Amino acid sequence: MDELVALCKRRGLIYQSSDIYGGLQGVYDFGPLGVELKNNIKKAWWESMVYENDDIEGLDSAILTNPLVLKYSGHEETFSDPLVDCKSCGLRFRADQVPDKCKQEDLTEPRQFNLMFKTNVGPIEDGDSFAYLRPETAQQIFTNFKNVIDSTSKSLPFGIAQIGKAFRNEITPRNFIFRVREFEQMELEYFVKPGTDEDIHNSWVQKRIDWWVEQGVPMESIELYEVPGEELAHYSKRTIDLMYKFPHGVEELEGIANRTDFDLGSHSKKQDDLNIKSSVSRNKDSNSKLAVQEESGEWIVPYVIEPSAGVERGFLAIINEAYNVESLNDGKSRVVLKLKPHLAPIKAAVIPLKKNNEEMVNLSKLVKENLQKLGLGRIIFENTGNIGKSYRKHDEIGTPLCITIDFESLDDKTVTVRDRDSMKQSRVEFDKLSDFLINIIKN
Repeated sequence: MDELVALCKRRGLIYQSSDIYGGLQGVYDFGPLGVELKNNIKKAWWESMVYENDDIEGLDSAILTNPLVLKYSGHEETFSDPLVDCKSCGLRFRADQVPDKCKQEDLTEPRQFNLMFKTNVGPIEDGDSFAYLRPETAQQIFTNFKNVIDSTSKSLPFGIAQIGKAFRNEITPRNFIFRVREFEQMELEYFVKPGTDEDIHNSWVQKRIDWWVEQGVPMESIELYEVPGEELAHYSKRTIDLMYKFPHGVEELEGIANRTDFDLGSHSKKQDDLNIKSSVSRNKDSNSKLAVQEESGEWIVPYVIEPSAGVERGFLAIINEAYNVESLNDGKSRVVLKLKPHLAPIKAAVIPLKKNNEEMVNLSKLVKENLQKLGLGRIIFENTGNIGKSYRKHDEIGTPLCITIDFESLDDKTVTVRDRDSMKQSRVEFDKLSDFLINIIKN
């Protein structure tokens, strides 16, 4: 973990937020390369969910959340962690995370600590006009269920996907970006007919495993954890967690839950007419029936299958798998980030061999501009004058290709292309360079 943290800061992937003022615990900023990798992860997820599935629509809902949403979802009552104080060291901990240095007899009795952030709404702080910063992206998907159906004419089964910020007032943020107070989620709520939920749940577990493998997280690094009944969330019929071997230990990478009809049933009006299977609180505030009417006239409250993953946890798993230290023939070593090309922050670096050679520099800029127009991601022009140093830098940040404009380029319209993983170099003609790069990134 220390090596990954050092790499992230040194190469501009992740910084401690507000670092010049001592930082803010559990909050991080993504730097020039980090934001590219993060966006590429989100893009890969979005394409796999929304673009590749005609039965899934996207959503981008508000962060500020009406308290009634989180009242009926159960968050106000149940979204909490047990908190203890150590009378010896004066620190607070989650009850299941007390360090060995704290003696049991020095701990206070556990008390529940709600994890949601409140914020005042409007000019007067009277305690009544407030909203929550959403603790998850899922609830606004449920409250928009009827809006999406009415505007898209979807029928079961169908899904609503969302990527966005969520906020949890974690008692003890820890392990770099693994557990933080401000983070992004990638969530799908897939609505199905009751009775079909178990088979569809199983199919989504396999789909999510396959997706992680495509992002460079191999199956041998993933363990499936069947959450036992006593540990299930109050809404869950069954949950399978994809557990990953993070640097600090095996923990959850993504959860795939069968939420039954709890969510739509909780947020719906006229609950008594809907044959809701879950135990829900009586809702006197909703103005919408969140159900689907069959041709027979019967109203069905769909069950929900929810694959939910944190972007930051995915980021950490992906760079952990990609990080390699390799020994070279000259007795030296190199750090290489073997990211999948579609995730790499920089897709190619175009480098003139001589930084003061005007003809080489101009040709390099032209090559860069032409490759950038392909829309594959970020292509950079880099004029350092030290080709070996540039190669090492781009190995370390995961750039798949370095393209060098040299003296031969001026004569025969070819470039030297160096592959990150093999370090092999080849000559490629100008007019074939675009197809060469497309093949690397796409395949």
